[in-house]
Amino acid sequence: MNWIPIIVLSVILFSSCHSFGQNLATGAEQPEQYLNRLKDKKIGLVINHTSFVGDQNLTDFLLEKKMNIVTIFAPEHGFRGNAAPGEKVNDQIDKKTGVPVVSLYGKTRKPTPEMMKEIDILIFDIQDVGCRFYTYISTLHYAMEACAENGKKLLVLDRPNPNGDYVAGAILKPEFKSFVGMHPIPVVHGCTVGELALMINGEGWLEGGKKCKLEIIKVKNYRHSDRYSLPVKPSPNLPNDLSVRLYPSLCFFEATNVSIGRGTGFPFQVIGYPNESMGSFTFTPENLPEIATNPKQQGKLCYGIDFREEKDIPAFTLKYFIGWYNKFQNEKDFISSERWLNLLSGSDEFLKMIRENKTEEEILKSWQSGLDAYKIIRKKYLLYPDFE
Repeated sequence: MNWIPIIVLSVILFSSCHSFGQNLATGAEQPEQYLNRLKDKKIGLVINHTSFVGDQNLTDFLLEKKMNIVTIFAPEHGFRGNAAPGEKVNDQIDKKTGVPVVSLYGKTRKPTPEMMKEIDILIFDIQDVGCRFYTYISTLHYAMEACAENGKKLLVLDRPNPNGDYVAGAILKPEFKSFVGMHPIPVVHGCTVGELALMINGEGWLEGGKKCKLEIIKVKNYRHSDRYSLPVKPSPNLPNDLSVRLYPSLCFFEATNVSIGRGTGFPFQVIGYPNESMGSFTFTPENLPEIATNPKQQGKLCYGIDFREEKDIPAFTLKYFIGWYNKFQNEKDFISSERWLNLLSGSDEFLKMIRENKTEEEILKSWQSGLDAYKIIRKKYLLYPDFE
């Protein structure tokens, strides 16, 4: 196996007394670090609507700088971020720039050798939210694999992780690998995209243990202990900081018949079901094109809880899922897909423990040894001061 060197471009790490947000610059916002490397190169971009330099999309910015963009590769939700969750993204020509857009969320998940022939360097710049089942990091994996297989460099323009101040959840077991979980990492992995790319490379997680030639533009003035407020919603159903913070705890509900607000103006901020005994707060999910197509419990009045009214939101908790599981006398009325729950949680052990009436404390304790081992691995790839 040939080792291909990894280059990490240095930036100044400020002291622990710095004020968060002051002078913070994402990788994309440091063009002096990467523009010279792009001159006379045929460029491929793995980006979406979150890929901004100031108030410009990275595509527009690079074209303004006379860079040669050959292809845009679009992840789930599309290049402009207007495709609903799970909705197939089609190839097209971007109307604004005329650049071909190739979907990586349709029949193709990994750029083909034919696509890679057209480019000299591939750039990845997408805002992640720090959860294993958020599919942008699966697209990162396939972008790295395509580069490794075709002898191309991947340039990652790093961004802060809004859930990067902790690590939580079970480690994914290999037999439950899927597009919503490709790596043996916990639900909340505590890495930026750049750090995760280093980990994927360093731990040999690419097909055949291949190595991707990797270059990372670090975020300037960032620490994992800092809370980062996203300037652009990363996907249609994560519209604000509260939804991003609740996402790791509420995503397991995606495998149930319970609504978490898709089809409303407050997705991932509520829990509800069409039964008056479930709570005093009410809402009705509706079909919202490009946001929530045919959401669960569409057109039905749901009763439940509203997290927008709560002051203390835990970073990660199982109490909501366990509590709602116990509200239903028949498990089949609650869980809509056991397989989907297993893929999201990373194994079949989570559901087994719930069926055995294990407490949240007992379940979290059963995951601790795996988390401890993961933290040792994670530490090798950190680019920023840690939260501990």
